[in-house]
Amino acid sequence: MILVGAQWGDEGKGKMVDLLAKKSDFIVRYQGGNNAGHTVCFGERKIVLHLIPSGILHPKKICVIGNGVVIDLEAFFQEIQMLSREHVSVRGRLFVSDRAHLIFPSHRLMDQLREEGQKKSKIGTTKKGIGPCYADKANRLGIRVVDLMNPALFRKRLQMVLAEKNVIFKKIFNHAPFSFNQIHRTYAAYRKRLRPFVRNTNLLLDHAARKGKSILFEGAQGTLL
Repeated sequence: MILVGAQWGDEGKGKMVDLLAKKSDFIVRYQGGNNAGHTVCFGERKIVLHLIPSGILHPKKICVIGNGVVIDLEAFFQEIQMLSREHVSVRGRLFVSDRAHLIFPSHRLMDQLREEGQKKSKIGTTKKGIGPCYADKANRLGIRVVDLMNPALFRKRLQMVLAEKNVIFKKIFNHAPFSFNQIHRTYAAYRKRLRPFVRNTNLLLDHAARKGKSILFEGAQGTLL
């Protein structure tokens, strides 16, 4: 089952996902980043999720962040901590595609600088780096979860990508370059925290489908957006 917003967002998708999740075994977020998501209310409690599928609020449901999502790891871990405070455990119920692309500080800065440069033609971006990350994915400049999991490959990819990004920031935007060591240190620390969640989610969902499990694909953004 696939739930898609046909308008510009804020269409009540979160409520529908919450209702359909009760009858689903797997709930999959398949696109977007932490610029979208769903708000779910339980009595007086309001829980806002930007990356993690809202099906996580239903016990025993398996939630997946697919390869079409771009992931800000800082936001990801903040959501897990928020759920923990709400006494919602994600252990063994939340999985992240090893092929999903990662958002870096350079993506957020590029989003901000481009938006500020538009002046009267601003598009209203959330400045969270979603668009620039998707652009890098299309340009084969992106860094995926599976790349982060390989320390040697991650170092090589990050060096290559930052070398190009820093030239753009300096030559076009007259902005100070990013520190390789600082970013490498931060994401190397993320690696250990992320590892328990990483799966080949293509195989995970294929096996689930073959067993007759019910899978709900959760759209996070409206089609016309």
